[in-house]
Amino acid sequence: MSDPAITALATDVLNAARAKAWKIATAESCTGGLVSAALTDLAGSSDVFDRGFVTYSNEAKRAMLGVAAELLSEFGAVSAEIAKAMAEGALANSLGHLTVAITGIAGPGGGSPGKPVGLVYFAAAARDGRLIAREKRYGDIGRAEVRRRSVIEALTMLRELAAPSSG
Repeated sequence: MSDPAITALATDVLNAARAKAWKIATAESCTGGLVSAALTDLAGSSDVFDRGFVTYSNEAKRAMLGVAAELLSEFGAVSAEIAKAMAEGALANSLGHLTVAITGIAGPGGGSPGKPVGLVYFAAAARDGRLIAREKRYGDIGRAEVRRRSVIEALTMLRELAAPSSG
């Protein structure tokens, strides 16, 4: 991935986590592993990056992250509740001190009036109990751009949790 903004953010995240001897795990749906790729594109990331879960299907969210079928049924895969459950599931199923989760509709299809193309939910969790969640509505700006902006947001959230002033 040769995007200078993404490379700079990934570098910041790795350096902040490395300074605390923390590990990172990701749980990705609509980005299909792009956050993991951004982190592991950088040499030396193996001392910080633990694992990435690409949980594109509901079955993968249940099997790999322990997301409850009832949550998926009640809120749908693209929801704040599922993003939070994915982040918490990544913590529970990894060595990560920090996790970030992404679920959304990158397009061009798959949207609905209530959940339009470009809607993405994020959650980042820390082993010390901190959790931040965000909703972004990027609009119908193209699949690649929704995914690129989602990677930037996910890395930004990880950086916030890993910042030197944090826990």
